[in-house]
Amino acid sequence: MTRRSFLSIAGAATVSAPLAPLPARRLQGRALTDPFELGVASGDPAPDGVVLWTRLAPRPLAEDGHGGLPRRDVDVQWQVAEDERFRRIVRAGRATARYADAGSVHVEVDGLRPGAEYFYRFRADGHLSPTGRTRTAPAQGALTPVTFAAASCANYEQGYFTAYRRLAEQHPDLVVHLGDYIYEGAAKDDDPMRIVRRHTGRSTCLTLADYRRRHAQYKSDPDLRTAHATAPWAVVWDDHELQNNWAGDSPEARERTFVARRRAAVRAYYENMPLRRSSLRGPGRIRLTRRIQWGDLAVFHMLDTRQFRSGQPCDDGLRLNCDARLNEKRVLLGDGQLRWLDQGLRTSRARWNVLAQQVFLAQRDHRLGPGREMALDGWDGYAAERTRLMNALVSSGARNPVVLTGDVHVAHANDLLADFDDPDSAHVGVELVATSIASEGDGEPDPSTNAAIRAENPHIALIDQRRGYLLCRAAPGEMTADFHTVPYVTRRGAPVSSAVQFTVHDGARSLGRPA
Repeated sequence: MTRRSFLSIAGAATVSAPLAPLPARRLQGRALTDPFELGVASGDPAPDGVVLWTRLAPRPLAEDGHGGLPRRDVDVQWQVAEDERFRRIVRAGRATARYADAGSVHVEVDGLRPGAEYFYRFRADGHLSPTGRTRTAPAQGALTPVTFAAASCANYEQGYFTAYRRLAEQHPDLVVHLGDYIYEGAAKDDDPMRIVRRHTGRSTCLTLADYRRRHAQYKSDPDLRTAHATAPWAVVWDDHELQNNWAGDSPEARERTFVARRRAAVRAYYENMPLRRSSLRGPGRIRLTRRIQWGDLAVFHMLDTRQFRSGQPCDDGLRLNCDARLNEKRVLLGDGQLRWLDQGLRTSRARWNVLAQQVFLAQRDHRLGPGREMALDGWDGYAAERTRLMNALVSSGARNPVVLTGDVHVAHANDLLADFDDPDSAHVGVELVATSIASEGDGEPDPSTNAAIRAENPHIALIDQRRGYLLCRAAPGEMTADFHTVPYVTRRGAPVSSAVQFTVHDGARSLGRPA
């Protein structure tokens, strides 16, 4: 069986090499209906293991947020095998899907071989889950090439998730999700954006039940489930997992219930993502800052640009000549996270240092002509800390910094400069900005405006408003970055194509000529 044929069976239960039976604990004489409606996932690969995830939800959109589970905990079996048919099972065990956790299961498997492909599945109350494919990271010292995808911003109401399906068909070794996995709000009747399908439940998520249902609705999408079942994911959040443009302990607007809402969003996010238990830091807190090592070839520095930032200056938004954005005290990563990153860069042995973060890093002046018009939710609103970050990338001596970004729903490829006001200043690294999976609908390229923006910002080499994802292949001597796009998301089944490819050569710290 080829890796490509795996996609055809990932959505169906495999019945060969059956698991040992579990006694079905029945409620009023009935076992659960199929509890695996939300599929399976894996994440945060290490050389010896990976996190396996599922969530039991026979009625995913049940109003109480518990997915139709009866008021009891459920025994769950899991298996990891070297082959799709589970003839060579290498790890197996049991876990408990707790009613209090909305039926979510996180299994941290260890004892696996480094740099190896595995398959996994679950069983509960006599039902077998879909099969998932995952892999471990290579051992320390290895320079094994890696193919990874970067994706962000999937608004369920504004488009179908075809790009997730096309991403899965590329069989990446790792998927890096850069945030806005869900959207907490819902479209209004007078929304100018075309709505192709509606969010279920309250128009804006406020409670734990609301966020649980919203995550369940997103995972009800078969294209998203397929992408999860095809490769391990490394996830970080942005704003819409909680509230648009939230910053630290501050909501976008005054909101008396923000602390309780944040606790609900954090808990639901953990319950629905393949994260390790160590990510939980107490009510309303989650640690997403971590490193995923890929041998000595690459290290993924996963960053959180929401929990530790100062509030946006000048009332946020797109503002002209906002001097407050230059304030030295303003932080985006925060002092602790920036020190953590600096230390990791200084000790890194990796050929490629990949920073996975959320908001636009390079300077971008939106105004054509005199004056500076900046989007203040991104790094332009935190210019002093951006300078500190650029200095760390240089002074650390870390090899080949590559920044992955989401959030803006437009693909960009940027050279990162020591001084963005001087096009001839030293090159610090590159920024690759993934467009959205579905947010803002089909996306209409505007070549003339894009050319004018690029002329105003000569370090920007690409602007493309179409939907899609980024596919990169890192090898010892170079990294290729392929911007994959789909022509539409307001209808199902769009084809995918490579819009442009850049090659970043080892040691260059700049974009190569696009292919």
